[in-house]
Amino acid sequence: MQQLNFIETGRLEWRDAPEPRLESDRDAIVEPVAVATCDLDSLIVRGAVPLDGPFPFGHEGVGRVVDAGDAVHSVVPGDLVSIPFQISCGSCEQCERGHSAHCRSVPRLSMYGLGPLGSGEFGGLLSDRVRVPFADHMLVRLPSGTAPETVASLSDNIADAWRTVGPHLEQEPGADVLIVSGENSISLYAAGIACALGARQVDFVGGGPRQLEIAERLGANAIAGDVPSRLGPYPITVDASNSHAGLACALRSTGPDGVCTSIGIYFEPTTPMPLFEMYTTGIHFLTGRVHAREAMVPALALIEQGRLHPELVTSQVVRWDDAAEALAELPRKTVFTREAISAPG
Repeated sequence: MQQLNFIETGRLEWRDAPEPRLESDRDAIVEPVAVATCDLDSLIVRGAVPLDGPFPFGHEGVGRVVDAGDAVHSVVPGDLVSIPFQISCGSCEQCERGHSAHCRSVPRLSMYGLGPLGSGEFGGLLSDRVRVPFADHMLVRLPSGTAPETVASLSDNIADAWRTVGPHLEQEPGADVLIVSGENSISLYAAGIACALGARQVDFVGGGPRQLEIAERLGANAIAGDVPSRLGPYPITVDASNSHAGLACALRSTGPDGVCTSIGIYFEPTTPMPLFEMYTTGIHFLTGRVHAREAMVPALALIEQGRLHPELVTSQVVRWDDAAEALAELPRKTVFTREAISAPG
Protein backbone atom coordinates (compact mmCIF):
# COMPACT_ATOMS: atom_id res chain seq x y z
CA MET A 1 0.00 0.00 0.00
CA GLN A 2 0.98 3.67 -0.26
CA GLN A 3 1.68 5.86 2.75
CA LEU A 4 2.66 9.55 2.85
CA ASN A 5 5.86 10.20 4.79
CA PHE A 6 7.38 13.39 6.13
CA ILE A 7 11.01 13.31 4.96
CA GLU A 8 12.43 16.69 5.93
CA THR A 9 11.45 20.35 6.05
CA GLY A 10 9.23 21.10 3.07
CA ARG A 11 9.43 17.58 1.65
CA LEU A 12 6.94 14.71 1.81
CA GLU A 13 6.85 11.52 -0.27
CA TRP A 14 4.48 8.63 -0.94
CA ARG A 15 6.24 5.37 -0.10
CA ASP A 16 5.34 1.70 -0.07
CA ALA A 17 4.42 0.26 3.32
CA PRO A 18 3.18 -3.12 4.54
CA GLU A 19 -0.58 -3.63 4.61
CA PRO A 20 -1.84 -3.52 8.20
CA ARG A 21 -3.59 -6.62 9.48
CA LEU A 22 -5.82 -7.47 12.40
CA GLU A 23 -3.61 -8.25 15.38
CA SER A 24 -6.45 -8.75 17.85
CA ASP A 25 -10.13 -9.58 17.67
CA ARG A 26 -10.70 -6.03 19.00
CA ASP A 27 -8.97 -4.39 16.00
CA ALA A 28 -10.45 -2.84 12.87
CA ILE A 29 -8.85 -2.01 9.54
CA VAL A 30 -9.94 1.37 8.21
CA GLU A 31 -9.42 3.07 4.84
CA PRO A 32 -8.98 6.83 5.43
CA VAL A 33 -11.16 8.82 3.03
CA ALA A 34 -10.77 12.41 4.30
CA VAL A 35 -7.77 13.66 6.27
CA ALA A 36 -7.25 17.24 7.48
CA THR A 37 -4.10 19.16 8.24
CA CYS A 38 -3.69 19.77 11.95
CA ASP A 39 -2.37 23.13 13.12
CA LEU A 40 0.74 21.26 14.27
CA ASP A 41 1.30 19.74 10.81
CA SER A 42 2.17 23.07 9.21
CA LEU A 43 4.71 23.77 11.96
CA ILE A 44 6.33 20.39 11.32
CA VAL A 45 6.44 20.85 7.54
CA ARG A 46 8.11 24.25 7.75
CA GLY A 47 10.64 23.10 10.33
CA ALA A 48 9.30 25.05 13.30
CA VAL A 49 9.05 21.72 15.15
CA PRO A 50 12.41 20.05 14.51
CA LEU A 51 11.53 16.40 13.88
CA ASP A 52 13.67 13.92 11.98
CA GLY A 53 12.01 11.99 9.17
CA PRO A 54 10.99 9.81 7.63
CA PHE A 55 7.76 9.03 9.44
CA PRO A 56 4.14 8.43 8.36
CA PHE A 57 2.09 11.62 8.26
CA GLY A 58 -1.50 12.64 9.00
CA HIS A 59 -3.42 12.19 12.23
CA GLU A 60 -6.93 13.62 12.00
CA GLY A 61 -9.50 12.17 9.68
CA VAL A 62 -12.45 10.05 8.67
CA GLY A 63 -12.26 6.52 7.28
CA ARG A 64 -14.37 3.64 6.04
CA VAL A 65 -14.21 0.37 7.96
CA VAL A 66 -13.01 -2.45 5.68
CA ASP A 67 -12.50 -5.25 8.23
CA ALA A 68 -13.10 -5.85 11.92
CA GLY A 69 -12.24 -8.48 14.50
CA ASP A 70 -14.80 -10.87 15.92
CA ALA A 71 -15.03 -8.94 19.20
CA VAL A 72 -15.89 -5.64 17.48
CA HIS A 73 -19.62 -4.90 17.68
CA SER A 74 -20.04 -1.12 17.35
CA VAL A 75 -19.01 -0.84 13.68
CA VAL A 76 -19.17 -3.03 10.60
CA PRO A 77 -17.41 -2.90 7.23
CA GLY A 78 -18.71 0.02 5.21
CA ASP A 79 -19.30 2.34 8.18
CA LEU A 80 -17.84 5.85 8.02
CA VAL A 81 -16.00 6.63 11.24
CA SER A 82 -13.94 9.36 12.84
CA ILE A 83 -10.56 8.07 14.03
CA PRO A 84 -9.18 9.65 17.24
CA PHE A 85 -5.57 10.71 16.78
CA GLN A 86 -4.65 9.30 20.19
CA ILE A 87 -4.69 5.57 20.85
CA SER A 88 -6.67 4.53 23.91
CA CYS A 89 -8.34 1.39 25.22
CA GLY A 90 -11.43 2.79 26.94
CA SER A 91 -11.18 0.45 29.92
CA CYS A 92 -8.05 1.24 31.94
CA GLU A 93 -8.22 3.46 35.03
CA GLN A 94 -7.22 6.59 33.12
CA CYS A 95 -9.71 6.02 30.30
CA GLU A 96 -12.53 5.32 32.76
CA ARG A 97 -11.78 8.70 34.36
CA GLY A 98 -12.08 10.37 30.94
CA HIS A 99 -8.32 10.81 30.58
CA SER A 100 -7.78 8.85 27.37
CA ALA A 101 -4.73 10.91 26.38
CA HIS A 102 -2.91 9.04 29.15
CA CYS A 103 -4.21 5.54 28.47
CA ARG A 104 -2.18 2.96 30.37
CA SER A 105 -2.77 0.11 27.91
CA VAL A 106 -0.47 1.56 25.22
CA PRO A 107 2.95 3.24 25.20
CA ARG A 108 2.89 6.84 26.40
CA LEU A 109 1.88 9.38 23.72
CA SER A 110 0.67 6.71 21.30
CA MET A 111 -0.71 8.62 18.31
CA TYR A 112 -1.11 8.47 14.56
CA GLY A 113 1.11 10.49 12.27
CA LEU A 114 3.35 12.44 14.65
CA GLY A 115 6.51 10.37 14.45
CA PRO A 116 9.08 11.17 17.15
CA LEU A 117 6.51 13.09 19.22
CA GLY A 118 4.79 9.83 20.08
CA SER A 119 4.74 6.11 19.48
CA GLY A 120 5.44 5.41 15.83
CA GLU A 121 3.97 1.92 15.60
CA PHE A 122 0.50 3.00 14.44
CA GLY A 123 1.45 4.79 11.19
CA GLY A 124 -0.29 7.84 9.76
CA LEU A 125 -3.75 8.49 8.40
CA LEU A 126 -2.50 9.59 4.98
CA SER A 127 -2.27 5.90 4.14
CA ASP A 128 -4.33 3.43 2.15
CA ARG A 129 -5.16 1.50 5.32
CA VAL A 130 -4.59 1.84 9.06
CA ARG A 131 -5.09 -0.54 11.95
CA VAL A 132 -7.28 0.79 14.76
CA PRO A 133 -6.91 -1.10 18.05
CA PHE A 134 -9.73 -1.12 20.63
CA ALA A 135 -12.12 -0.35 17.77
CA ASP A 136 -15.32 -0.46 19.83
CA HIS A 137 -13.95 2.32 22.03
CA MET A 138 -11.88 4.23 19.50
CA LEU A 139 -14.10 4.60 16.44
CA VAL A 140 -16.93 7.15 16.38
CA ARG A 141 -19.49 6.28 13.74
CA LEU A 142 -20.69 9.25 11.72
CA PRO A 143 -24.39 10.07 11.47
CA SER A 144 -25.98 9.33 8.10
CA GLY A 145 -25.48 12.13 5.61
CA THR A 146 -22.42 13.64 7.31
CA ALA A 147 -19.85 14.71 4.71
CA PRO A 148 -16.44 13.23 5.61
CA GLU A 149 -14.56 16.39 4.62
CA THR A 150 -16.75 18.46 6.98
CA VAL A 151 -15.75 16.49 10.07
CA ALA A 152 -12.21 15.48 9.07
CA SER A 153 -10.81 17.52 11.99
CA LEU A 154 -13.19 16.11 14.59
CA SER A 155 -10.58 13.64 15.80
CA ASP A 156 -8.16 16.35 16.95
CA ASN A 157 -8.53 20.10 16.32
CA ILE A 158 -12.32 20.30 16.72
CA ALA A 159 -12.15 18.16 19.86
CA ASP A 160 -9.28 20.31 21.15
CA ALA A 161 -11.41 23.42 20.60
CA TRP A 162 -14.43 21.91 22.35
CA ARG A 163 -12.53 21.25 25.58
CA THR A 164 -11.52 24.95 25.82
CA VAL A 165 -15.11 26.19 26.08
CA GLY A 166 -17.61 23.31 26.21
CA PRO A 167 -17.17 22.09 29.80
CA HIS A 168 -16.94 25.65 31.15
CA LEU A 169 -20.09 26.84 29.40
CA GLU A 170 -21.87 23.82 30.84
CA GLN A 171 -20.88 25.06 34.32
CA GLU A 172 -21.66 28.72 33.55
CA PRO A 173 -24.25 28.87 30.77
CA GLY A 174 -24.23 32.04 28.70
CA ALA A 175 -20.86 33.25 29.99
CA ASP A 176 -18.81 35.65 27.89
CA VAL A 177 -15.78 34.16 26.16
CA LEU A 178 -12.51 35.65 24.92
CA ILE A 179 -10.42 33.82 22.36
CA VAL A 180 -6.88 35.04 21.70
CA SER A 181 -5.89 33.64 18.33
CA GLY A 182 -2.99 33.04 16.02
CA GLU A 183 -3.22 31.80 12.44
CA ASN A 184 -4.76 28.46 13.34
CA SER A 185 -7.96 26.50 13.12
CA ILE A 186 -8.48 25.57 16.79
CA SER A 187 -9.23 29.18 17.75
CA LEU A 188 -11.88 29.37 15.02
CA TYR A 189 -13.49 26.08 16.00
CA ALA A 190 -13.54 27.31 19.61
CA ALA A 191 -15.31 30.50 18.53
CA GLY A 192 -17.91 28.50 16.62
CA ILE A 193 -18.48 26.09 19.50
CA ALA A 194 -18.82 28.88 22.06
CA CYS A 195 -21.42 30.59 19.87
CA ALA A 196 -23.23 27.30 19.27
CA LEU A 197 -23.40 26.68 23.01
CA GLY A 198 -25.03 30.03 23.69
CA ALA A 199 -22.26 32.25 25.05
CA ARG A 200 -23.62 35.80 25.43
CA GLN A 201 -20.62 37.28 23.65
CA VAL A 202 -17.60 35.67 22.04
CA ASP A 203 -14.78 38.15 21.45
CA PHE A 204 -12.03 37.07 19.07
CA VAL A 205 -8.70 38.88 18.86
CA GLY A 206 -5.52 38.06 16.94
CA GLY A 207 -4.75 36.56 13.56
CA GLY A 208 -4.97 38.16 10.15
CA PRO A 209 -7.94 39.50 8.17
CA ARG A 210 -9.06 36.07 6.97
CA GLN A 211 -8.98 34.72 10.51
CA LEU A 212 -11.14 37.60 11.75
CA GLU A 213 -13.55 37.27 8.83
CA ILE A 214 -14.14 33.58 9.50
CA ALA A 215 -14.58 34.25 13.22
CA GLU A 216 -17.36 36.69 12.39
CA ARG A 217 -19.00 34.18 10.04
CA LEU A 218 -18.99 31.72 12.93
CA GLY A 219 -20.79 34.26 15.11
CA ALA A 220 -17.95 35.86 17.07
CA ASN A 221 -17.17 39.54 17.54
CA ALA A 222 -13.84 40.12 15.77
CA ILE A 223 -11.50 42.68 17.33
CA ALA A 224 -8.99 43.99 14.77
CA GLY A 225 -5.48 45.19 15.57
CA ASP A 226 -2.64 43.94 17.69
CA VAL A 227 -3.33 41.77 20.70
CA PRO A 228 -3.58 44.15 23.70
CA SER A 229 -2.12 43.47 27.11
CA ARG A 230 -5.58 43.05 28.62
CA LEU A 231 -9.27 42.84 27.73
CA GLY A 232 -12.33 41.93 29.71
CA PRO A 233 -12.51 40.53 32.33
CA TYR A 234 -14.11 37.32 31.00
CA PRO A 235 -15.21 34.22 32.91
CA ILE A 236 -13.77 32.02 30.12
CA THR A 237 -10.66 32.75 28.08
CA VAL A 238 -8.72 30.73 25.52
CA ASP A 239 -5.08 31.15 24.54
CA ALA A 240 -4.74 29.80 21.00
CA SER A 241 -2.08 32.33 20.03
CA ASN A 242 1.10 30.33 20.53
CA SER A 243 2.73 33.65 21.42
CA HIS A 244 3.95 35.06 24.70
CA ALA A 245 1.92 38.24 24.23
CA GLY A 246 -1.23 36.30 23.45
CA LEU A 247 -0.82 34.04 26.46
CA ALA A 248 -0.28 37.02 28.76
CA CYS A 249 -3.37 38.76 27.33
CA ALA A 250 -5.56 35.70 27.90
CA LEU A 251 -4.32 35.29 31.47
CA ARG A 252 -4.75 38.98 32.39
CA SER A 253 -8.20 39.02 30.79
CA THR A 254 -9.55 36.15 32.88
CA GLY A 255 -11.97 37.34 35.53
CA PRO A 256 -12.10 36.34 39.22
CA ASP A 257 -12.36 32.57 39.60
CA GLY A 258 -12.48 32.30 35.80
CA VAL A 259 -10.77 29.71 33.67
CA CYS A 260 -8.11 30.15 30.99
CA THR A 261 -7.25 27.22 28.73
CA SER A 262 -4.11 27.32 26.59
CA ILE A 263 -3.87 24.97 23.62
CA GLY A 264 -0.55 26.48 22.52
CA ILE A 265 2.51 24.24 22.35
CA TYR A 266 5.36 26.34 23.68
CA PHE A 267 8.56 24.57 22.71
CA GLU A 268 10.74 27.24 24.29
CA PRO A 269 10.47 28.74 27.79
CA THR A 270 7.83 31.44 27.94
CA THR A 271 8.41 34.91 29.30
CA PRO A 272 7.39 35.31 32.94
CA MET A 273 3.69 34.65 33.45
CA PRO A 274 1.70 37.31 35.35
CA LEU A 275 1.52 35.05 38.38
CA PHE A 276 0.78 37.80 40.91
CA GLU A 277 -2.25 38.97 38.92
CA MET A 278 -3.34 35.37 38.48
CA TYR A 279 -2.97 34.83 42.22
CA THR A 280 -4.92 37.90 43.26
CA THR A 281 -7.67 37.15 40.72
CA GLY A 282 -7.79 33.47 41.62
CA ILE A 283 -8.05 32.05 38.12
CA HIS A 284 -7.79 28.45 36.94
CA PHE A 285 -5.16 27.87 34.23
CA LEU A 286 -5.37 24.71 32.12
CA THR A 287 -2.80 23.46 29.66
CA GLY A 288 -1.94 20.07 28.20
CA ARG A 289 -3.05 17.62 25.57
CA VAL A 290 -6.72 17.17 24.83
CA HIS A 291 -8.50 13.96 25.79
CA ALA A 292 -9.75 13.74 22.23
CA ARG A 293 -11.97 10.66 22.34
CA GLU A 294 -14.16 12.10 25.10
CA ALA A 295 -14.53 15.50 23.39
CA MET A 296 -15.45 14.12 19.97
CA VAL A 297 -19.00 13.07 20.84
CA PRO A 298 -20.37 16.43 22.10
CA ALA A 299 -18.60 18.27 19.28
CA LEU A 300 -20.08 15.92 16.69
CA ALA A 301 -23.54 16.45 18.18
CA LEU A 302 -23.27 20.20 17.52
CA ILE A 303 -22.33 19.50 13.89
CA GLU A 304 -25.16 16.99 13.45
CA GLN A 305 -27.63 19.52 14.87
CA GLY A 306 -26.47 22.16 12.38
CA ARG A 307 -25.22 24.46 15.15
CA LEU A 308 -21.50 24.21 14.31
CA HIS A 309 -20.11 24.61 10.79
CA PRO A 310 -16.47 23.49 10.67
CA GLU A 311 -16.49 23.65 6.87
CA LEU A 312 -16.26 27.45 7.19
CA VAL A 313 -12.74 27.03 8.56
CA THR A 314 -11.49 24.85 5.67
CA SER A 315 -9.53 26.86 3.12
CA GLN A 316 -9.28 24.16 0.46
CA VAL A 317 -10.23 20.56 -0.32
CA VAL A 318 -7.53 18.75 -2.28
CA ARG A 319 -7.34 15.44 -4.11
CA TRP A 320 -5.76 12.65 -2.08
CA ASP A 321 -3.01 12.00 -4.61
CA ASP A 322 -1.93 15.66 -4.46
CA ALA A 323 -1.28 15.67 -0.71
CA ALA A 324 2.54 15.67 -0.87
CA GLU A 325 2.70 18.73 -3.12
CA ALA A 326 -0.07 20.59 -1.29
CA LEU A 327 1.52 20.05 2.12
CA ALA A 328 4.90 21.29 0.89
CA GLU A 329 3.21 24.59 0.01
CA LEU A 330 2.23 25.06 3.68
CA PRO A 331 -1.48 25.62 3.13
CA ARG A 332 -3.99 26.82 5.65
CA LYS A 333 -6.60 24.36 6.85
CA THR A 334 -6.71 21.73 4.11
CA VAL A 335 -8.65 18.50 3.73
CA PHE A 336 -7.40 15.71 1.48
CA THR A 337 -10.15 13.47 0.17
CA ARG A 338 -10.59 10.33 -1.91
CA GLU A 339 -14.20 11.33 -2.55
CA ALA A 340 -15.63 13.85 -5.02
CA ILE A 341 -14.33 17.29 -4.13
CA SER A 342 -16.81 19.92 -2.96
CA ALA A 343 -16.04 23.57 -2.39
CA PRO A 344 -15.14 24.57 1.18
CA GLY A 345 -17.46 26.80 3.17
